[in-house]
This record gives sequence, structure tokens and C-alpha cells, in this order.
Amino acid sequence: MPRHIACLTFDFDAWSGLTARGLTTPTPVSRGEFGAVAVPRILPLLAKHGITSTFFIPGIVMETYPEICKAVHEAGHEIGNHGWTHVPPANLSAEDEERGLLRAGDAIARLSGRQPRGYRSPSFDLSPVTAELLLKHGYVYESSMMGHDCHPYRVRIGDKLQPEGPLLFGKQTRLIEMPVSWNLDDFPHFEFLRMPTQLMPGLMPASAVLGNWVDDFRYMHETEEWGVLTFTFHPYVIGRGHRMIFLEKLILALKDMGAVFTTLEAAATEFDKRNAAQDI
Repeated sequence: MPRHIACLTFDFDAWSGLTARGLTTPTPVSRGEFGAVAVPRILPLLAKHGITSTFFIPGIVMETYPEICKAVHEAGHEIGNHGWTHVPPANLSAEDEERGLLRAGDAIARLSGRQPRGYRSPSFDLSPVTAELLLKHGYVYESSMMGHDCHPYRVRIGDKLQPEGPLLFGKQTRLIEMPVSWNLDDFPHFEFLRMPTQLMPGLMPASAVLGNWVDDFRYMHETEEWGVLTFTFHPYVIGRGHRMIFLEKLILALKDMGAVFTTLEAAATEFDKRNAAQDI
């Protein structure tokens, strides 16, 4: 029987993603603070439509907004590991990456009563050792890579890139990749970002983005027997008025196509049952 899953995920970074880019003056900090306004808008919308989702929250944000994070958990949403700060692990030493992973996992366990099962890298930028660390510490899935649009897959370790030769594939592991895409992330579409060496124009009309996202799901619906499409939102981005309207329109359009809404953990578990790891 066909089954098409939509995972609505929220990276509650607040100001941490901006400060990790060196934007530490009061205005960018206040820009991120809007996330604390937005999450209490998002939770009732998800409840209205009976949707459970996955929130990825850096540890420093959990410490700053404990009551909001508690509300996320009490509403039944999964909380995944998003590092301690929002510094990409590719920019950290292996020791600092592991230390932050463990510290953030412990913070989630204190809130939810269990260690997180899933991880998402800040800025979708894994280090060469991230997958090994996740395997070492019992993670089921990660959601930062882009090797497919609607099929989860097993993460490899030990790939070798050759400057003038083919990619040499490493070993497949039990870790499940729940793939993402910048195309299905609200930040590059909507956020204006000006830095000394970078300009992200953003500010796209929501209607145009809605058409693309609905069509991505429609394509999966029409071509795949089973699949998962993962949408990535940031509360301080999606929580603005016209974008909240966009979010509800997206939910309704996906419902009209028979979408099943689950957490990433539930979708990863379903994939695991469908694809037994006998070859790993």
C-alpha cells in the first residue's frame, strides 16, 4: 500500500546560528530571539492538525529557553541533538565535537527522560568523524546530508575523495540518513543575510516557495510507493505572520495528497523495518 511521509522539522537555533557566524551585535541577536516568539505560535498550529514533529535545539538554546523547550517536549514532539553551540562540527576538533555532542545529549535527556535518537548538524556540515561519533554513542539516525530526496539510506564511513580519481566508497553502517535539502529549508528562501563576504538575498514570496515544496511532495507521491520528504524550518524564519499562513497552506496541501506526518525518529524506524540491516 502506498505510504508517503512528510516530516516537518524545526531547528530552534534562536540567535545561536547567527552568533556562530560572527553576528554578535544586538540586532542579529534580537533577530534570533524572535524564535522564542515563534515557537508558541507553531505549537498550536501543529496541535490543530494533529502533527508531531522533530525539533533540533542546540544546548545553549535549551539553557536559555527552558520553559519553551519543556513546552515542545510536553506537546509530544521529538527533540534531536543539534550540538551544544551552532558552530558546525566541520569547524571543531574531534574532541570538541564529541564533548558538545555528549553535553547536548545529556541536556535533552534531563528534559525528555531519555537520550536523543537523532542528530542534525548545525549548518548541515558534518565533520569527517561525525558519523563515527554518532555510532559510538548509540544514535539511530542523522539528518544533514543530501544523497537522496525522498529515500532514507545508510550512512557510510571511510569514503576517500581523490582529486583526480573516482570517489572510493567506504563502509556502510547501521546509521540511517534522513536526507535534507537546501531547497526544502526555509532559511535560504526567506532570510536576508548580509556579511562582509556573503550576501543572501532571501525574502522570496511565500507563494512561490509553496508551489515548489508542494510539487516536490507531489512528485514523490506520483513516482514512489514509499518515501519520506523532510522539510526544515527555523522558528524565527517561519514564525513571521505571512509565513505562518504559508506553513498552514503547506500542511493542508500535503494532507490533500494523503501525507502521513511523523517525527524523524518514527520515519527512520519505519525505514529500518522495511530495510533490515542484514548486510551491515
